[in-house]
Amino acid sequence: MTDVDIDLEFIEHRTGCFRKRYTIDLISIALVSDDGRQYYAVNRDMPIRKIRKHKWLMENVVPSLPKGQGDRRNHVPGSWLFDYADRLVKPQTQIAVEVATFIQDTRDVALWANYGAYDHVRLCWLWGPMPDLPPGVPMFTNDIQQEARRQGLRCDDLPQQESGEHNALADARHNQTVRRWLAERAQK
Repeated sequence: MTDVDIDLEFIEHRTGCFRKRYTIDLISIALVSDDGRQYYAVNRDMPIRKIRKHKWLMENVVPSLPKGQGDRRNHVPGSWLFDYADRLVKPQTQIAVEVATFIQDTRDVALWANYGAYDHVRLCWLWGPMPDLPPGVPMFTNDIQQEARRQGLRCDDLPQQESGEHNALADARHNQTVRRWLAERAQK
């Protein structure tokens, strides 16, 4: 089995006529495989206006997105949330294809996330309803917190992330560290 640690940054918000429905829009996604491969992308199609109004996202997630520094040399206005020309910024349709390929290229994959319920739902929404999952994409994600609880541990007992919190790639790498730590501990 090959473990793949995932992290997604997203925004939950009301949508639709009369704002009666909720949705979860992707901001960024990262996958880190035990076979050494990594994937990171920023969603070019994210709802920028809604994100601008979300204080927590503006303070915690947006600073880690690819920036063109808002200078004239890079032709990126300072008002942009991220650099649209950065190679990591992609349309969600392209992200969906690349993530499916990454997972399908992983032998006997097991997905892992920290507090992963929403991450798994948003991951699946890359392709639409659950029946539309591409072949080889698991229908569930293992949860690091659930494994910690199974071992009698609290969140504070786990290795702490030193930097990069709320950057999807840094978080996925940290998830891998914690998952491996839990696996070692379980073998003792």
